[in-house]
Amino acid sequence: MNLFVIGLAFFAMLGMMLVGMPIAVSMALVGIVGGIAAYGAPFMDSIAPVVWGVQNENLLTSVPLFVLLGELLLRSGIADRMYIALSAWLGRLPGGLLHTNIGSCALFAATSGSSVATAATVGTVALPSLHRRGYSMRASLGSLAAGGTLGILIPPSVNMIVYGSLTNNSIGKLFIAGIIPGLLLTGFFMLWIAGSSLASGNAMREPKVPLEARIRALVHLVPPAVVFGIVMGSLYFGIATAAESAALGVIAALGFVLHSGKLSWELMRNCFVSTARVSGMILLIVVAAFVLNLTVSLTGVAEAMTKWVSGLGLSATGLILALMLFYLVLGMFMDVLSMQVATIPITYPIATALGVDPIWFGIFIVLMCELGLITPPVGMNLFVVHGIRPDRGGIEDAIYGALPYALIMILFTLLLLAVPQLVTWLPGHM
Repeated sequence: MNLFVIGLAFFAMLGMMLVGMPIAVSMALVGIVGGIAAYGAPFMDSIAPVVWGVQNENLLTSVPLFVLLGELLLRSGIADRMYIALSAWLGRLPGGLLHTNIGSCALFAATSGSSVATAATVGTVALPSLHRRGYSMRASLGSLAAGGTLGILIPPSVNMIVYGSLTNNSIGKLFIAGIIPGLLLTGFFMLWIAGSSLASGNAMREPKVPLEARIRALVHLVPPAVVFGIVMGSLYFGIATAAESAALGVIAALGFVLHSGKLSWELMRNCFVSTARVSGMILLIVVAAFVLNLTVSLTGVAEAMTKWVSGLGLSATGLILALMLFYLVLGMFMDVLSMQVATIPITYPIATALGVDPIWFGIFIVLMCELGLITPPVGMNLFVVHGIRPDRGGIEDAIYGALPYALIMILFTLLLLAVPQLVTWLPGHM
């Protein structure tokens, strides 16, 4: 297929998304029109088996379960108590509660699987306290927006499930591969907070909490730690599939909610309604992505793009650097999920043809999506933290506050490119 036609179809899809057309409709429309243009009306007969196959994909059962897991921990107040416990341990570091923002985001990310949910949950708990204590709103919003991005890197991650589904890679290996990068990035964020706070000469610190009180507070970290241990342990040791590990996590979360005395029909109804809404949106987009993938595979788009890139003589490293720039620009205009499903069918076969490890490439894609969450004008986490700030400042505070973290993420991606074992070592021992 002519590369001009491929580019035209891609930008037509982006254009429809930018003018407000639903992501799933934009993708399905391009896939259907392209398929009919290439094969005529009989192409429609091949769509039904694809849609049926996607909806019966056992792997995607884990999506609503992981969403429900995050909802249970959010609505039961476990996240609030987790923040208080971490503040007792991290508040004395230079930067004070800004470290607690990052730590809480990392811990909540280990149970929620969603960046937006992580930023919204921790931000709702943290921002009123930060405002009362006189923390810079720019630094506070930036740390929360950046910390929220850990939601799709630290497993479990809905975006990793989508990547694995689109590329037929092991979800368990993707989850395990995200642990070391997730912890390292959390550490780099906290190093930046400490360094910039000390350099400013006005490092905020919280009052010292007695050791006995800090030890007592650790009990509030037990629920997320246990849930994470159950989910990742069952995957790592091969005891359960992704869907089964998600179900085990939900059962454990229900036990903690019951123990807290918060379990009620109203709480469960809210959790189920929110889970159905989010999961329906995700699964509809995934179905549309598979319809588009059908057209891409039948018309030879991926092969044409692979041949074209191979003809440029790019190495695997050169391709990744080019894709970093591509995703950096794309992330300024598209949300994370649409960016994933619109580009993976094209970029994945090109990357693997040049010898890029598919699991490493999955973590790379997730990092690029993370970057898109905090780059204006469509950085979703920027809007989330701005929407819950207690004062009436402008969104530029969130944008400028997140910029240093965006740079850290770019440098961190280059580190993973130089030392790919940071990603591949742990899943290689499964």
